[in-house]
Amino acid sequence: MSTESDEAKKAELTALQAALAAEHAAVYGYGVVGGRIAAARRSEARAAWDAHRAGRDALTREVRDLGGLPVAADAGYALPFPVPDSAAAVRLAARLEERLAGVYADLVRAATGTRRGAAAGALREAAVRAVRWNGESVAFPGLAERAAEGTGAAGTAPSAASATP
Repeated sequence: MSTESDEAKKAELTALQAALAAEHAAVYGYGVVGGRIAAARRSEARAAWDAHRAGRDALTREVRDLGGLPVAADAGYALPFPVPDSAAAVRLAARLEERLAGVYADLVRAATGTRRGAAAGALREAAVRAVRWNGESVAFPGLAERAAEGTGAAGTAPSAASATP
């Protein structure tokens, strides 16, 4: 019979895996962004790509620390819309960050201690990058987007995160 701490650990691991899947998708998505973004914003896209690669690597370690097998990246991801030019690349970057904010909000709810603090920091960083890309913000980053997608539980995020960046 599982204990309450076992259930909490399982929920945290599920949320970590969802965040890892979302970071894999973001790394892929920023590859697309980098190929289409105007030169003036290319360094911003590169910085975000680097940040998501670092986030992916950190989450991989966290999953292993909890005894899990880190979810692998998909070979490719379906984009939410065509990205033929720089304007679409900016929209994609904003969408990536908004989705990451939602996944990190789930991780904040599931995690404890320093892992929760790190998740809150990642949520903040995603929200700030989303604002930089689209020039708009929401009152509670990570929550409004989740309600619109209809995926509030951490257990439903991995498929949503891995299906599209």
